[in-house]
Amino acid sequence: MMRATLNRWRRRLARALLYRVVFGERSQGRPLAYTRISPAACIEHEDRLVLGDHVYIGPFNLIEASGGITIGDGVQITSHCSLVTHASHRSQRLLGEGYVNWPTSQPRPGWIAGPIAIGPYSFIGPHALIEAGTTLGRGTLVCAGSFVRGEYPDFAILEGQPARIVGDTRRADARLLEQYPALRPLYEAWAGATRA
Repeated sequence: MMRATLNRWRRRLARALLYRVVFGERSQGRPLAYTRISPAACIEHEDRLVLGDHVYIGPFNLIEASGGITIGDGVQITSHCSLVTHASHRSQRLLGEGYVNWPTSQPRPGWIAGPIAIGPYSFIGPHALIEAGTTLGRGTLVCAGSFVRGEYPDFAILEGQPARIVGDTRRADARLLEQYPALRPLYEAWAGATRA
């Protein structure tokens, strides 16, 4: 009984001190008053990560930005997602032990690398993988567990492994705007006057 109480308090203290997400970040020297990044997110090569404001990066995400990642305003990356700008597994299989000694002046055979760009007000669901060389248009919805590689248009709903377009977010947005017509100017400010 005492151990359970102690563990519960220890978890509460760790959550309050270590895993609290707070507003206010910087990207490329620019202050972002409304961007929030969980302390439980792992960001590699942060100097190559360009963030917009109002971005949310939740807990337990891996952001590997060696090839450059641009995340637009208002993007939400939920939890347990991976954004990776390179893949070395083909090179390692081809080169074996020679992988570590390969001359840096020559590209490694099989190496895949490329930047990632995520358009404004997109949503990345839990356990999604965004691979090197991917561009997502604004207002994109990536469903949970999807593996995304390639270029996708604005307002795409992506689902699957590999991800494919299964819908258009503007359809759901149109229904919501019928319920909340006063919000149309705010929506059109970022999305433009769009039709589903």
